[in-house]
Amino acid sequence: TGRENIYLNGAILGMSKADIKNKFDEIVAFAEVEKFLDTPVKRYSSGMYVRLAFAVSAHLEPEVLIVDEVLAVGDAQFQKKCMGKMQDVGSGGGTLLFVSHNMAAVSSLCNRAILLNKGKVAKVGETSEVVLDYYSNDNHSFSSIEFNDRKVGDDIVRLHSGRILNAVNNATHEVKINEPSKIEMSFEVLQDCYFPLVSNFHFYTNSGECAFIVHDTKKRILKKGKYFSLCEVPANFLNEGCYFVGLAISSFEHGIHVHFYEKSCLLFNVVEPLENVLTRPNHKMLIPGVVRPLLSWDMSEQ
Repeated sequence: TGRENIYLNGAILGMSKADIKNKFDEIVAFAEVEKFLDTPVKRYSSGMYVRLAFAVSAHLEPEVLIVDEVLAVGDAQFQKKCMGKMQDVGSGGGTLLFVSHNMAAVSSLCNRAILLNKGKVAKVGETSEVVLDYYSNDNHSFSSIEFNDRKVGDDIVRLHSGRILNAVNNATHEVKINEPSKIEMSFEVLQDCYFPLVSNFHFYTNSGECAFIVHDTKKRILKKGKYFSLCEVPANFLNEGCYFVGLAISSFEHGIHVHFYEKSCLLFNVVEPLENVLTRPNHKMLIPGVVRPLLSWDMSEQ
């Protein structure tokens, strides 16, 4: 039964019967299986079984806690409790080994990451770098890129470089959800133009969905020379996750003419501090959607 399973797992993990008894109610409450305590675990769903197993392991107060895809089961509230418990292990001086394909959870929980490919270590480093490598894979996308080795553009305008910048204008691959960021593109106009050149950036999610396309709204007639085009993404706009950015310049003098479009050449990761996740009231751990803006609200009595 579930009750016997708690004592058995606790004993296997090294807990005394007295320790298990002292923490029994806390374990049951965490796993939320009170109604099924005396039901054989072979009749549990996979989600219920993982709930119970995680609850026992987490309340052991381990020096090392190994968690493999526990967030793949259970409802949003249970996932949130798991995140909090795993954070407690790390902040209490223990080590958390968290195995998951949920990159937002990995980014929130871990300060180091290992990327495995067919059972072999492909990359080890800071979490954001490894997450970006996981998403970019063969796409060769970066948080900053230069095109000195190849020509991107036509006889009118040529792309030189692109960068993701944080709130203090430093190049970065990680953007905090509550801070603004910028997309910077440098290019060269090769001859004086009599028609406006329009800079535009194309944002895509890691799943290939177009998040949005943004363009310069001012009609700029540019003379021959080198230029920077800068677009600011406000704080609390993009949701958590990785985003690819395509860099382009177009003109509309005689229909639409694309002078260059370097698709998905930049990549950055939007992360939310874990303390924000844990204090977020009455919400799922991960809020769906490409954007997650903080909009102005008003309320008045009728």
